[in-house]
Amino acid sequence: QRLDLFADLERSVDAIAAFAGPAEGRSYREFSVRAQATFNTLDASFMRASRPNPFSLARRVGWRKLPDLARIAPFSSLWRALGQHFADPRLRQLFGRYATYCGSSPFLAPATLMLVAHAERAGVWRVEGGMVRIAQALEALLQRHGATLRYDSTVRQLLTSGDRITGVELANGERLDASAVVFNGDTAALASGLLGAAATGAVVRLPPKARSLSAITWNMVTPARGFPLARHTVFFSDDYASEFRTILGEARLPLDPTVYVCAHDRGDGDAGMAMAPGSERLMCLVNAPPNADTHPLTAAALAQCEDSMFSKLARCGLRLYRDADNMRVTTPTDFHQMFPATGGALYGRASHGWMASFSRPGARCSVKGLYLAGGSTHPGPGVPMAVLSGRQAAHSVLEDLDHLAARGRA
Repeated sequence: QRLDLFADLERSVDAIAAFAGPAEGRSYREFSVRAQATFNTLDASFMRASRPNPFSLARRVGWRKLPDLARIAPFSSLWRALGQHFADPRLRQLFGRYATYCGSSPFLAPATLMLVAHAERAGVWRVEGGMVRIAQALEALLQRHGATLRYDSTVRQLLTSGDRITGVELANGERLDASAVVFNGDTAALASGLLGAAATGAVVRLPPKARSLSAITWNMVTPARGFPLARHTVFFSDDYASEFRTILGEARLPLDPTVYVCAHDRGDGDAGMAMAPGSERLMCLVNAPPNADTHPLTAAALAQCEDSMFSKLARCGLRLYRDADNMRVTTPTDFHQMFPATGGALYGRASHGWMASFSRPGARCSVKGLYLAGGSTHPGPGVPMAVLSGRQAAHSVLEDLDHLAARGRA
């Protein structure tokens, strides 16, 4: 069976009512109210704030709004909270998918992640020209302000004097002096000593069990026939609990994976439902365990997962042309090589338990002058959240440099 959701609340209510009954349609409306209230409570006080703790969060919310903080149910799992709204397990599975946006299990992630439902319905933005335009726009802005950009320059180590950063040393031996350094890689690389011994204490080392999900992706150019793909389509497994037990508990690939398909050349909404002529660009993704550093996937396991993925899509009616020449596969091992010390984890720490969100590193760390940004830092993964982390890092750099200048003048 198929369910389409819409930006318009009432259209989604009607679609859910037709899919699972009028009572579930009404429940979705109530769930949307709760998701919006959760978003409104945490937007300024948590997501846009510098690294919070439970006490600073309560202070920012204000004592008059503490009941709102209690209503977001931080101590309940997302799966359990969804059960308070939806009797149909398919709807719990659908909205539990939001936990995977930060590489987590809906059975372990806090109910606060329901805020993603409101953020997505309020509007998800695409970038004209593709995601690379973000990097290109930043490059142009930096160059206009006189910055020198170096690419393909491997950093051997961060340089410090006492507890303060003094610069970076490149692999070719060149040293670049700096009073402030922003590190935009996964923080696991710092804690693992990949940027030198002086930086290992900058953040707490993340245990492998606390890692977020990894993934296998298939990027391909192929005709897509038999199923009305939208830009974003999810084909769910028959047993969601078993899927996450297999990935996170048994650390292996599931036999019946949930498959996400991104149809890059499709529009959003109704216009995207028409079949595209000829070949189109697709990305298929399944979740995978983040243990490529200790248990890399075997060729047999990858082949079995690929067969399961394509078989699931075919059973749902989506026919794709499998051609190795037009398909690139990226595995947890590849992600581990791109992001060393992660095991292939794509989102830093998993958001499991109510304290996990407070455990991400903030912009400042124990090494003065070293600042952190990116998807493994607060407020979390994904382009919008990573951009917020960059903004917080920039604010921290400017604030600290102003403070140092004032002390120097004094």
